[in-house]
Parts: sequence; C-alpha cells; structure tokens
Amino acid sequence: MTAISFHAYPYLQEKYALLPSGGSVGEGYGPMVVSPRAISLDAMRQKLIAVPGTMTTAYLALKLFAPQVRTEVVPFDQIIPQVLAGKYEAGLIIHEGQLTFAKSGLHKLLDLGQWWRETTTLPLPLGGNAIRLDLGLELMRSVSKALKDSIQYALNHRPEALAYAMQFARDLDPDLADKFVSMYVNERTLDYGEDGRRAIIRLLEEGHKAGVISHRPKVKFID
Repeated sequence: MTAISFHAYPYLQEKYALLPSGGSVGEGYGPMVVSPRAISLDAMRQKLIAVPGTMTTAYLALKLFAPQVRTEVVPFDQIIPQVLAGKYEAGLIIHEGQLTFAKSGLHKLLDLGQWWRETTTLPLPLGGNAIRLDLGLELMRSVSKALKDSIQYALNHRPEALAYAMQFARDLDPDLADKFVSMYVNERTLDYGEDGRRAIIRLLEEGHKAGVISHRPKVKFID
C-alpha cells in the first residue's frame, strides 16, 4: 500500500487499485498560485510558475486551468522562499503554505480547488492510498478495513492525534495546524463519497483529454 497523488495513479493502474480511505480532498479549496504582487489571471498565465512536481495533482489542475503555462519544479517547501527571493514571479503552493502565504506578504492569484468546484460542482481530490492488486481481493479488503478503522480512531481521539502530528507541522502554531488538519482530515478521509469518486474519475479523464496524462485512466476502487 502506498500514498499516491491522483495525477500519478493512471501510470500505476495496471498494478494498483485505490482504497476508499485515507485521501485528501479539497471542498472548494486546494492548491494555490501566489505572487509577490496582485496580477490578473491573464498575466499569471504568462509567468514562469514554480511547481512542486509534475506528478502532483496540483500541477495537473494548474495545466487544466492554463494549458500553456510555463513551469519549473521546485521542492514544495522552497516555493514560497524562492518566490520571495525573486527567483520566480509566482508559485503553486500545497500543504500548509495555503494558510501561511499571506504572512509572507504574498497575494493569492488563484485557488484551484475553488476553480474546480465552480467548473464542475465537484470537490478537488488531491491524493489517496493505493494497494497492489496482486494481494488479492480478500487481503485488500482486510487492509482497507484496518486503514479505515485507524482513521476513525484518530478522528475519535482528535486531540491526541493532533498532538502527535504537531512534530511534523513545519513551524505551524497549534491553531493553524488544527485548521489545516480540519481541511484535509475529515469525513472525506474515511471515504471519498460518491461525488468524491466521480471527481477522481472526472479529474483524470479531463487530464487525459487535455494531453497532460498520457495513459487513458481506468480507475479501480476497493470497496
């Protein structure tokens, strides 16, 4: 079993299925493009944008929004510092940067989760868990149940789970960490839901039609 960006799933789909639990889904919010100054979306499309990787769902969503945009890969935790240093005119941020960019004096140009919701009425699925098909259906379902039970336990014991997670918080204070966790660890983490599953399929199909994903998606879920 492995955590995976949904963008990467079509390249593993012959050997892996998606588990229904453990995913990160943006409910009208998601990765953002930020810049040191407020500029129009048309102007943004002309900029070189620092991105956290070409197999991230953030990159896929950006290319769906602006197919011709120029990008360069930068480690995700270096995007804000390098934008502030003037190495890039804009950056595509993920993780806790979505909550901290304004403190650095950056401006939000685009929220891809909001754009996706307005375009499709669906949430933006970012990442999930995949499991090897050759384990067999019985074992895959057993692992799936164990994962879901573990997530439910964490949700039922949220203060203890959050205290443990704080060691990975990368300088977030407890209040911001609590807000960030609430954004991406919730009932959708237990199960994407029917609209969440439709969103995964729609996102990958749109990526294939746009030529961003070379493999035709064949999404398999383990129920």
